[in-house]
Amino acid sequence: MRKIPKTMSTQHPDNARVPEWNKGEVISGEGEVIEAFLAYSHYGVDEVMWDAEGKDVDTHVVRKLLSQYPEFFKEKVLGRDIFLTYRIPNPKIEGAEKKVFAETLQSIPITYDLAEKFYDTKPTPPVFEVILPFTTDYKDLISIVKYYENVIVNTEDVKLVDDIYVKDLIGEINPKKIEIIPLIEDRDSMLRIDEIVGGYVKALRPPYMRVFLARSDPAMNYGMISAILSVKYALSRLGKMEKQLNISFFPMLGVGALPFRGHFSPDNVDRTMDEYRGVYTYTVQSAFKYDYEDDQVVSAIRKVNERDVQEKPILSDDEEDILKKIARLYTESYQPIIESLADAINKIALLLPRRRARKLHIGLFGYSRSTGKVTLPRAIAFTGALYSLGIPPEIIGISSLGKLNEKEFEVFSQNYKYFKYDIQCAAKFISLESLELLKQIWNVDKDTLTKIKGDIDFVEHQLGIHIGGNDYVSRKHNLMTSLALLALKEGHIDEAKNYLLEMAKIRRSLG
Repeated sequence: MRKIPKTMSTQHPDNARVPEWNKGEVISGEGEVIEAFLAYSHYGVDEVMWDAEGKDVDTHVVRKLLSQYPEFFKEKVLGRDIFLTYRIPNPKIEGAEKKVFAETLQSIPITYDLAEKFYDTKPTPPVFEVILPFTTDYKDLISIVKYYENVIVNTEDVKLVDDIYVKDLIGEINPKKIEIIPLIEDRDSMLRIDEIVGGYVKALRPPYMRVFLARSDPAMNYGMISAILSVKYALSRLGKMEKQLNISFFPMLGVGALPFRGHFSPDNVDRTMDEYRGVYTYTVQSAFKYDYEDDQVVSAIRKVNERDVQEKPILSDDEEDILKKIARLYTESYQPIIESLADAINKIALLLPRRRARKLHIGLFGYSRSTGKVTLPRAIAFTGALYSLGIPPEIIGISSLGKLNEKEFEVFSQNYKYFKYDIQCAAKFISLESLELLKQIWNVDKDTLTKIKGDIDFVEHQLGIHIGGNDYVSRKHNLMTSLALLALKEGHIDEAKNYLLEMAKIRRSLG
């Protein structure tokens, strides 16, 4: 069986600092090609995710990598030793990107022809896997695989005139098949992972399957604890399905540097890998690479690559039911608070620095309530905004854990091993002074502020975690929270932006 990557470098724009090799504040175009090469050659990651979702993707990346860095890629064969994996737009959801989806898949055979010429032999396909975001149905996965086979590959045998076929004009089309990685991003789909992943396996019988579980978007939409418990549930179900369907699953986890988005940072990789036992591949996002000391980053990535992957923890049906119950209970407390803070979150998010060339992309925060729906920024800006407001999102809704009975809390504690550590790391950035300013600037209602104070009280008195932090770094961050909000109140937008950037540098992640 082929090598399965253990680390995947991504283009998530969560870095506070800009790498020295990049020109300007935004990494785009040729900068992302350089970044991909450095991910392999300098940082030592196994795989690079090339993102065609929400931006103008460079489909000539393989040509550029092979032509600009030939010596490296002669030694490290793309598709055999190191990997490039496309993240394609979901044509069912992102209507404006339907043709980008088609264009991206059409470029896969071109990468094969380039590799054939470069390596002067029948190559391992340099690109043979694609990631489908927002996967909610196994039929979506089948349709992508069949689209590639029937619309792209099988056209080589289409007769054009007399004895002239498509392949006579453009040559044979390779690879003949692609593999697909479902990216499951919402809680309900994670809880239906048997239906989605199992349905695909039963239909097409792949020899193995990589399954990508999101951490950021579920945390934003349902609360951090709901997101974590949903991932734990999904890992357990994958472990059970392996035995039922006689297949190997290789779970991937999309993790950012801050606790809310996964707490996968160079100084916390050991805890994260212990927390998410059974995960095979971790995403190495931009803050991980650029907001920490270089030697520390390279060493951490090496550690992740060299580890022995642990077995997936398999839970009893009763434990799985308890995790689902807690996840839903937590969401009920979390979502109303976020809805009330939406205006403040959106305003702050617009002032955070941009780190990637991305098309406007917002997340829809919707659920069944009579008040309707609110619109929020993407998860990175969302997280950065709440940290900047002095209300780390990790703590929102946390007092709902006080409703658990003894058995439920025991199951929770067993399945979120580093819960107190994560909350302790986030609680350092709580600013009590900001709550009054929220009321003054955005007219946040009294009920919402009372709920937030209840969550803070739970952290302090039920969990025994100190609020605000006594060290220089956290106190500096809290001071800047107050200064940024006061600057906004007085209309000093540029000064507020400067404070927001400095806070991001302090916490070593934009969001």
